[in-house]
Amino acid sequence: MKAEPGERLDPRARSLWRVTGALQALPILAGGAFGTYVLYRNEAAAYLAALPVLAALALAVLLVVFLPPLLWRRWRYEIRQLEVDLQRGLLRVTRTLVPMARVQHVDTRQGPLQRRFGLSTVVFYTAAGPNEIPQLATGTAAEVRDRIAELTREADEL
Repeated sequence: MKAEPGERLDPRARSLWRVTGALQALPILAGGAFGTYVLYRNEAAAYLAALPVLAALALAVLLVVFLPPLLWRRWRYEIRQLEVDLQRGLLRVTRTLVPMARVQHVDTRQGPLQRRFGLSTVVFYTAAGPNEIPQLATGTAAEVRDRIAELTREADEL
C-alpha cells in the first residue's frame, strides 16, 4: 500500500470552514430558538424548553470549533507522474487514485468566500465525473492545475 499523500490544504481552509460552519449553524440556531419559544409558550418546564436551543448550540460548536481542524488534518493530496492521489474523510476515510491518462480537463474555481480568504479549488474531470482539491492558496491552485494539465498531456503522448 502506498504511503498517504504528502501535501496538505492551505491552513486558511480551517478559517473558511469555520465561517461556512457558522453560516450553516444560523438556521439550526433559529430553529432551536423557535422550538424553545414554542415549548416555553406551552408552559413546558424551563429545562425542557431550553433543550432545543441547547442542542442547536452544541451542533453549532461542533460545526464551527471542532470539525474544521479535523477536516484539515485528514484532507491530503499528492500529484504524481501517473496519478493524482486524494485522501479525505472523518469517520470513513476515502482514498482516490485518479490516473493521469483518464483526466480530460482541469479547472480552478473560486467562490466569494474563497476569494475573501485567498483560496481556490482545483477541479479535474474524468469520464467518471469531477474530482477536486479544495482550499488551496490561489497561486498554488494555479500551479497544481498547470501541473495536472502538463502530466495529462504527457500521459496522452505515451
